[in-house]
Amino acid sequence: MSDQTELSSPPFDSVSSVHFSPTSPDHLLVSAWDTTVRLYDVVANEQKAKIDHRAAVLTCCFGDATQAYSGGLDNGVRELDLTTENVTCLGQHGNAVSAVNYARDQSSRSFISLCNPCLTLYLIALEVLISGSWDLSLKLWDPRSSTANVSTHVLPERVYHMDLVNSTLVVSMASRLFHIYDIRKMSEPSQTRESSLKFMTRSLACMTDGKGYAIGSVEGRIGVEYFDPSPEVQDQKYAFKCHRQTIEDVDHVWPVNSLAFHPVHNTFASAGSDGTVSIWDHKLKKRLRQYPKYSAPIASVAFSCDGSRLAVGVSYTWDDGEEGAKTAERPAIWIRRTGDEVKPRQL
Repeated sequence: MSDQTELSSPPFDSVSSVHFSPTSPDHLLVSAWDTTVRLYDVVANEQKAKIDHRAAVLTCCFGDATQAYSGGLDNGVRELDLTTENVTCLGQHGNAVSAVNYARDQSSRSFISLCNPCLTLYLIALEVLISGSWDLSLKLWDPRSSTANVSTHVLPERVYHMDLVNSTLVVSMASRLFHIYDIRKMSEPSQTRESSLKFMTRSLACMTDGKGYAIGSVEGRIGVEYFDPSPEVQDQKYAFKCHRQTIEDVDHVWPVNSLAFHPVHNTFASAGSDGTVSIWDHKLKKRLRQYPKYSAPIASVAFSCDGSRLAVGVSYTWDDGEEGAKTAERPAIWIRRTGDEVKPRQL
C-alpha cells in the first residue's frame, strides 16, 4: 500500500494553506488563490464542501469541527459553516487579510477528542478569532457577538504570518519584525524581536511544547527561537541552511514556504520551493528524513491532530513570476502517512 494518497478535486490555482481539524484527523481544510476554501475527508478521498469567495483566499483555520474562518485579498474576515456552506462576514480590514488563528481557552467545558478518545480536551469560556492584515493591524473577533470585532491593535508593519500555542501568539511582520503576545493581555506585546535570519520571513510555526517557535526565510534557512528571554535560554537559539542544492557547481537556494510541528513528538516538517519536505529534530539539530521530491514547489504542510498524517499542498509559488506560471502544473494535495521518521532519535 502506498504511503501517500493524492486527493481528488484539488484547487485550480495555487494553494495558500492547509489545516487539519483540531479534533478529527480525517478532515482537512484548504484555501487557495482560486477564491475557494475546500473541506476534504482524506480517508474517503472526498470533497465535503467548497465555499467560494470574491477574491483569492490567503488564509484559513478551523474554529471547531463544523466552523471555519478565512481571509484574503478582498479584506474580509469570514465565518464558514462547513455543513451548510453558509458564509458570514464578521468584518473588514483595510487591506488583505494574511493570517487567521482561532484561540481556544482551557477551562470550563470539555469534549472528547476523536484523535484520542482517552484524551479529554478543554475549551475556554472565552474563544476568540485573531486576524492579521497588510493594513498594519491585528483584530480580535467574537463570532458569537452581534458586534464581532472585539478590539484592534496597531502594528509597525504588515502581518505576514501568525501562529498560536497555548496563550502565546507570535506575529511575523515585514521588515523582519516579530511581536509576541499573551492573548489574555493584548494591550501590548510581551516581547518585540527582530528575526535572527537576514532575509524576509516566509514561514512560522510554534513548538508543540510551547517553549518556542521556528521561522523559515526566502533564502533557504530555518531559525529556531525560544520564548524565555533569559540569557541562558536565548543562547540555545540557532539557525541552519536547508532546501539548497548544488547543481553543476552552482548553489541553488529555495524559500522555506511552510513549517509544521508534530503534535505528539514536537519534531517539525519544513517544505520548500525545491519540492521537498524534510523532518527535523530541533533539539538534536538533526534531519530525520527527507521525503521523495514532489513535482512542484510546496506551498503549505500540516500534521493531523494525532500526528498520523501529513498534508502536503503542492503548487506554483510564483518564485519565477508570470513566466513560470505558464508551465506550472495544476495544484495537488497529498496526504502522507507518518511513521517512525517523525519520532525524535534517542541519544
